[in-house]
Amino acid sequence: MGNATGKDETPKKSWIAETKLEAKMVEAMQRRACRGCSMKSFNTIILKFPKIDESFRKCRAIFEQFDEDSNGTIDQEELKKCFKKLEFTFSEEEIDDLFQACDINEDMGMKFNEFIVLLCVVYLLKDDPAALHTKSRIGMPNLEATFETLVDTFVFLDKNKDGYVSKNEMVQAINETTSGERSSGKIAMKRF
Repeated sequence: MGNATGKDETPKKSWIAETKLEAKMVEAMQRRACRGCSMKSFNTIILKFPKIDESFRKCRAIFEQFDEDSNGTIDQEELKKCFKKLEFTFSEEEIDDLFQACDINEDMGMKFNEFIVLLCVVYLLKDDPAALHTKSRIGMPNLEATFETLVDTFVFLDKNKDGYVSKNEMVQAINETTSGERSSGKIAMKRF
């Protein structure tokens, strides 16, 4: 699902998506990569951290609003109510796929960081030409810039444009700077 991985650092030539959702996400990322991105260096990303942090605080308030039982996670029923309130219309199968894909630690509840991944995926999929499930906007106009930044960041980091970010790609991106200087290997790995 477009995650950073340290296992196999080479691009997968015969990669096959495990779910329809994963295939749509990779396809959407590749479409976005063709358009290019505004990120020119890892430093550009770092400079956006304060605005991203502010937006994440707004997302935290949204998360807490939909975590009706205040247990620190959003379950599938709470997610359905969240989508309805945010004006996303998904089929039961799509909701199940999204929930499973974003419930990264597979504990049947979405923690805040997983909720951010979910919102980013929904934002990414809104540009899918076949998508009927989202309006033209994500329903949170003040957060769209943050999700655009996150998608652009992923496009910048995904050097081989395969829809995944490997450890090597991350280190390569960290080492790219406008001045031509390189971070030491230790600094790059710490940032990774």
